[in-house]
Amino acid sequence: MLFIGLTGSIATGKSTVSSILSSPPYALPILDADVVARKVVEPGTNGYNAIVKYFGPELLVPVSESMPENGVDGKGRPLDRPALGRRVFGNGEEQKRNRAVLNGIVHPAVRKEIYKSLLQCYLKGHWAVVLDVPLLFESGWDKLSGVVMVVAVKDPEVQKKRLMERDAHLSAEDAQNRVLSQTDVRLKAKRCEARGKGRGVVVWNDGSREELKASIDACLREIRKSSPPWWNWLCLLVPPLGVAAGAWTYWQNTRINREWHDLELKEKAKL
Repeated sequence: MLFIGLTGSIATGKSTVSSILSSPPYALPILDADVVARKVVEPGTNGYNAIVKYFGPELLVPVSESMPENGVDGKGRPLDRPALGRRVFGNGEEQKRNRAVLNGIVHPAVRKEIYKSLLQCYLKGHWAVVLDVPLLFESGWDKLSGVVMVVAVKDPEVQKKRLMERDAHLSAEDAQNRVLSQTDVRLKAKRCEARGKGRGVVVWNDGSREELKASIDACLREIRKSSPPWWNWLCLLVPPLGVAAGAWTYWQNTRINREWHDLELKEKAKL
């Protein structure tokens, strides 16, 4: 089974691409890390308890007539996500520290849930599965991906505008902080292309939805050439072959990452 690592940055259109890939004619299963991340911090989970312990109860939805002290289901009040966002998004030292703590709580729990879902997709015989992970490179999921697909825009102002249209409660400063809190998507695109043809594809999303669909279709044709469905079925029917192919992919991706980091060091040394 082919792992397609889908990533981008905030407000670049990654969710739209994910929706298109999950619909006919592709109908690929989507493992959305954001959805899983919400699941692992629901009231009563270990992730929820760890967040409340570190950030304090002020990060919970306020008590009201519709929201009692112990929550609707008695497991606790949900997280106040806008308030949490203000604590972790931005370039301040405290925000960076808080973001690192939050990632340390959420990422391991998300990884565990995704592994379970990948196994289910494999047993169902899917030729490919899309790992929709915003922090694909940062969390190391790119090492497991046969193909990495980055959804990017060329103008950072497009991100800011889309973000404010999507989340009306955000101020211009809030939107700017959220964009800056993530790795520049143009750098992600460059890193994706460095993987080589058939291993990394970039979907530029500065235009219309029709243009986006055409770009996705071209990318999927390229992916099928490098990893045809018959090969993935063969790996499914012959498990040792599948394990060997997975190990080879992991080794190659590790080598690619090492070469990328070496290139980064050389570029920094020139400054």
